[in-house]
Amino acid sequence: MRLIIVDGLDGVGKDTQGRLIAEYYEKKGENVLIRSHPEDDNFFGKKAKLALYSAGKINKLKASVYYMLDVLRSIRLYYRPGEEKTLIMVRYLMGTAYLPRRIFKFGYSFFEHFVPTSPYMFFLDADPDVLRNRLKVRKNQEIFETLNALIKVRKKALQLTDHWHIIDTAVSVKESFVSIQKILEFVDENQ
Repeated sequence: MRLIIVDGLDGVGKDTQGRLIAEYYEKKGENVLIRSHPEDDNFFGKKAKLALYSAGKINKLKASVYYMLDVLRSIRLYYRPGEEKTLIMVRYLMGTAYLPRRIFKFGYSFFEHFVPTSPYMFFLDADPDVLRNRLKVRKNQEIFETLNALIKVRKKALQLTDHWHIIDTAVSVKESFVSIQKILEFVDENQ
């Protein structure tokens, strides 16, 4: 099973790039499944989404915890080593960067021990000002989508990217995907 992880802050294009990766492998005749967290098809995903659109510190913590439980659920249900399939997980480990400053590194390290990792781990990145401008078109704003929150979370997330491919998404969608595709091809050849 090929596990591809697409992560990053709000507005970087995770779902868009996840779909492009899926299309890339589907054109090769491969079986592909995408899970984009939080998902609407389960209790944890629904609770995470509810917390994301609610105010207050407790809802920030709830959103992070329920999000992580949603990811764990997806792994349990869909990750099958040895199966000939590509599983794309959109929003995965970097949800831990939304935890409070005192515990985000511990949360990442702890969570990393319970989930599979992969040579196909992509952290999509862009300047918070670019992201904030992209997010302005959304109808509803999540609690982590203010400029201040984007700056703080990005700073924490970048401290966690040692084993990640960092992709600049401040450029066009096509340019970002070309960078991702080169890495996919390289890793596929060397697996």
